[in-house]
Amino acid sequence: MTRKIIRGLQKRVEKLLQSSPELRDSDDRLLANIFWNHIPKQRFTEQELEGITKFLQMLADGQLPDYGSVKRCRQKLQQLFPALRGKLYEKRHKRAKAVKKEINDWNPW
Repeated sequence: MTRKIIRGLQKRVEKLLQSSPELRDSDDRLLANIFWNHIPKQRFTEQELEGITKFLQMLADGQLPDYGSVKRCRQKLQQLFPALRGKLYEKRHKRAKAVKKEINDWNPW
């Protein structure tokens, strides 16, 4: 994500947390609200929006797997089983190693 996108997201999250205190205790509810506000509603029929609303309600109610858990599970499986890695896996890890080396080389102590 670029800094501009992160700043915009940060402002939206802050606004939601200020205006809806019930979102402060639930990442699932917060995420559902972020998604809902991000959806261009004019592109969808009333029936499609109804389906989207039901999906986001399931997310808000904690009935769907947590995004972070799915991500961690994928990462662990790809670490253990190379056949499950995507095309960008090696590229990302080479870049990460280079960044770590650069940080270690820079570290003054």
